[in-house]
Amino acid sequence: MTQAESVELKLLDGYRFEVQFPALDAAWTTDEPPPLGAGSGPSPVQLLLAAVANCMSASLLFALGKFRNDPRGMRTSASTQLGRNEAGRQRVLAIAVEIRIGAVAAELQHLDRILPQFEEFCTVGQSVRAGIPVELDVYDGSGACLHGPSRGTA
Repeated sequence: MTQAESVELKLLDGYRFEVQFPALDAAWTTDEPPPLGAGSGPSPVQLLLAAVANCMSASLLFALGKFRNDPRGMRTSASTQLGRNEAGRQRVLAIAVEIRIGAVAAELQHLDRILPQFEEFCTVGQSVRAGIPVELDVYDGSGACLHGPSRGTA
């Protein structure tokens, strides 16, 4: 059986939308940045970045927790490269995610099993990755890159 998620949007004015999350009984207001909108809320691109970064972070947290590892805090940042496609349309060309945990690698158990596979369990990240390159780096509390293309550099 397939699970389903849903959101509902209602135009408020300009490019501002109220985004309802029916299952949570919660709402956000989104807006496009100028010159289209007023930038009074997160944009669709920012929501996409937040979704990918949150899912990757949650996947790493879950994988660490399976082996009773305490990451001793986690901070994640995500950025995007915007540009034009062949048709001249604005697109998200790439996403970069950086996760920094507080613990140092030596304090964590089974990193050799966790790091090669945790990304595979990120529903959003892997779905987005089917159409947009997503680069992910994981750093420990000492600044050492544990996972990703930048491995070995901070």
